[in-house]
Amino acid sequence: MTLRRVFGPNELGPIRRAFDRLRGDAERLALDTEHSPAEAGAPAMVMHRGSQFVMDAAPHRIRRVVWCGASEPVLALIGADPRLLGPVSQLLGSRKMDHLINQAHFKSPGDGVAFPWHQDSTHRRYGTPQWRDLNGRGSYVQTVIAVDEVTRDNGPLSFIPGSCTRGHLDLPGDGSLPPEYDPATAVRPELQPGDVVLFGPYTIHGSEPNESTRPRRALINGYAYPGANSRTYPGEGSGRSLSVGI
Repeated sequence: MTLRRVFGPNELGPIRRAFDRLRGDAERLALDTEHSPAEAGAPAMVMHRGSQFVMDAAPHRIRRVVWCGASEPVLALIGADPRLLGPVSQLLGSRKMDHLINQAHFKSPGDGVAFPWHQDSTHRRYGTPQWRDLNGRGSYVQTVIAVDEVTRDNGPLSFIPGSCTRGHLDLPGDGSLPPEYDPATAVRPELQPGDVVLFGPYTIHGSEPNESTRPRRALINGYAYPGANSRTYPGEGSGRSLSVGI
């Protein structure tokens, strides 16, 4: 589901400035040698001001900032905005929800950041004691707010049509797809700043690196049906209970 022009220019300005400050924080943290990765090629995960910065030190790149709203409260406010919670509530079938994900994602030109084909049900720990599907539809909704324009060449999200109907597929970590799914059929929504994409945990999706000259940043929020999750997520404030229309 794609919702157009949910957030306007007056709201995108503070969001972009918050992203700029997060980038500055990440660059300063990367210079601190005590925060270098323990293994070559492994990302550093650094807690700073209540957020977890996931980044590579050399060459420096930001993979994501987990629960970014702790460091930048404006981003937490956006994650609780009724314009997000309303459609999420409809998809979950619940007026209440647990806010698990509030992440700033950066894709700078040429930084190589990409995400192989996956289902969010894997990240939610489907099939383990940490997750239960209580509504029969995955019990989770992810939203992606376009902070910048999303085009064909700057690493857009790609979705495999119809994959949401198959439930959890336990996809391999290398991003390979079952033979019945053809990546050539993938749908790649082109978005304007302020547009929002919503999808469930069984939808197969991924994204390629940013091959353009423009950044492609996104604010990602994820919401669980109450009681579905029993895992503690990093970040001060993560897992908070939200409600709509009550």
